[in-house]
Amino acid sequence: MKKLIFPLIICIIALLNHSALAQESPIPISPRNYVCYRAGTPLTIDGLINETDWVNVSWSEYFGDIEGSLKPEPAYKTRMKMLWDNNYLYVAAELEDPHVWATLTERESIVFFDNDFEVFIDPDGDTHHYLEYEMNAFNTQWDLMLLKPYRDDVKRNVAIDNWNFNGIRSAVHVEGTINNPTDTDKGWTLEIAIPLDALTELSATGKLPINGEQYRIDFSRVEWTVDIIEGNYKKRSHLVDGKEKPLPENNWVWSPQGVIAMHQPETWGFLQFSEKIAGTGVDAYVPDADNDIKWALRMLYYREKDFFEKNNSYTSDMKVLGLDGYRLDGKPFNPALKMTFSLFEAIVPGHDGKTTWHIVQDGRIWEEVQ
Repeated sequence: MKKLIFPLIICIIALLNHSALAQESPIPISPRNYVCYRAGTPLTIDGLINETDWVNVSWSEYFGDIEGSLKPEPAYKTRMKMLWDNNYLYVAAELEDPHVWATLTERESIVFFDNDFEVFIDPDGDTHHYLEYEMNAFNTQWDLMLLKPYRDDVKRNVAIDNWNFNGIRSAVHVEGTINNPTDTDKGWTLEIAIPLDALTELSATGKLPINGEQYRIDFSRVEWTVDIIEGNYKKRSHLVDGKEKPLPENNWVWSPQGVIAMHQPETWGFLQFSEKIAGTGVDAYVPDADNDIKWALRMLYYREKDFFEKNNSYTSDMKVLGLDGYRLDGKPFNPALKMTFSLFEAIVPGHDGKTTWHIVQDGRIWEEVQ
């Protein structure tokens, strides 16, 4: 019975936890970046981040609130680092927490009902067909593929829960004692080895990454506010429509979205692959020269979606969309627009003159080479 109803549960819970509407951030979005170096030897996945290759690569910035500068800094520190080889993308994370707890032990549980750590990866950066992986302090795992963000499918039936990261390995090390409210913990560390073939299958080339290639990626930490009651952890609650419900969870992320909407791949950070072995040199992060074009198309998408919600149609009037004065590289943003009442496509030339960028009403963005 569980298997029959679980996809429906996923959609309902995901919609409650993450907004299903396209949202333009009220603050400037500046995605973070991380240059990922090669591991010299395969890593032992034990939750201890102490091998030489890990020591030789930098930690990320500390995570911030999902809404960025609109909210205070997180109460506890979180940071991550990455490595890769021909078989895996390796992720390590360190989560400060004075009270480490978990309840869920069955794989494919809705892990964010506990405090958790989450990974989101969109290898080709088109915002569709991306992967999500979650784990708690018990190392209970939940993985799924999203055909597109929830906001971009009216039926909200976009999560494939039966999809699995075949061969994924993960481990947790608790610095303290889990589920013991009588002491103070330091926190927990984790390691994940994500099979690279599952990522390359969704990448722009379908092959192993080359030097400088970039994926979209982000990380989220869900942290619930709890109280210690009669020797147990209990989520702090409040009254909603006369019913007692847990307070909303905290969402702390590596690269903030500006809104409470984790499923907006266009605002995630950038993972750039390097062929250098960890500790043997440094590569600079090189932004895609067309990032400004892609972001302009994304703003057009946000505003077309908003216009459609109010008028049940799209518009070609850039003034109505508030983009008539927007400029790209000093020139007016003037995309070629094709539309019907229920569909639209916007097209803009790339800066090199050899490519065009496209976005359509379901949010997918892609490049065509002339």
